[in-house]
Amino acid sequence: MADAALPNKRGKKSRRVRLEDIAEKVGVSLSTVSRALTGEKGVRHDIRQRILEAAKDANYPMPAPVPGKKIVIAASSAAMIDYVRNQFTLHVLEGARDRAQMLGLDIITRPIADASDERSVLDEAGSDPDVTGLLFLTVDDERMLAATRAFDKPVVLINGDDPHMRLSSVTPCNRSAAQLATDRLLDLGHRRILFLMRPGRRTIERRQEGFWDALRHRGITPTPDMTVTVDDWLPELATQAITERIVARGLDFTAILTAGDSLAAGAMMAVQQAGYSVPEDVSVMGMDDLPQAAFLNPPLSTVHIPMREIGMTAVDLLRDLCSGVPALPRRIELACHVVERRSVAATNS
Repeated sequence: MADAALPNKRGKKSRRVRLEDIAEKVGVSLSTVSRALTGEKGVRHDIRQRILEAAKDANYPMPAPVPGKKIVIAASSAAMIDYVRNQFTLHVLEGARDRAQMLGLDIITRPIADASDERSVLDEAGSDPDVTGLLFLTVDDERMLAATRAFDKPVVLINGDDPHMRLSSVTPCNRSAAQLATDRLLDLGHRRILFLMRPGRRTIERRQEGFWDALRHRGITPTPDMTVTVDDWLPELATQAITERIVARGLDFTAILTAGDSLAAGAMMAVQQAGYSVPEDVSVMGMDDLPQAAFLNPPLSTVHIPMREIGMTAVDLLRDLCSGVPALPRRIELACHVVERRSVAATNS
């Protein structure tokens, strides 16, 4: 939130008022002032009123109230399938709900399987004055994005992006996340690394690009045979794909980086069923850091994706867009980090 210029007795602008000034005047913490001014819960009524009066007296620019009290989350089929299987969607939704609750907003979730479902959601949200805006979860279909761009209430994409930058979005920094993971494997001496992925989504393509970035930075030219693809995120498909690779070419790799933890679980099983050990013979690195990753055998080294923070940030961004202040669409990417467990080790070859 910007600081405000404080007029002096002659009507001229002097120093700028800061949140710290208001906190000092009222005798509360900076975080309490921030929560009070943004309408969050957890501030006593009398203290909130004192803060608002102090801000008004100092001509501090007050945030505009959010129109409506509901946010609609339109979740794609891919998001709902993931909700059941892998819990990525679950943690994103938990973060969004927690943040909305702090702001006094209600979350309504609507599944969308096709353009007809999307049209129904848009019509419902557009005609309901209590709906402040929409969050679209894991949507890549260009036809859906095109219809959403014409909606007259703010829209934010979660775990997806608009290639034309007409819609704002919040995602993990998929490209740098995969680069971090690959760098870790390269630092341990691995040079023959496979990338196991399910193609089809831009977010996953960014992870493949991060894999390539890391290789090229170390003077390694990526080749098509370094990428292994599957048709779904099921562990058994990963097991099948890596087993077929070993049968056809032997153990021509020392490490596997997967685009998701579920594929890493299947890859480890394939390596072990072929008579090899993880990580002694083959290191396996996942991405997402789902709760079950810590309970694999061995526990999976992976890249932590800030799932709850993605949901929380999307709600904050939507609220900002509802403030009435003109703003360009923006793409927010959250940082990720490697989580070391026991499925990765230095190469022996």
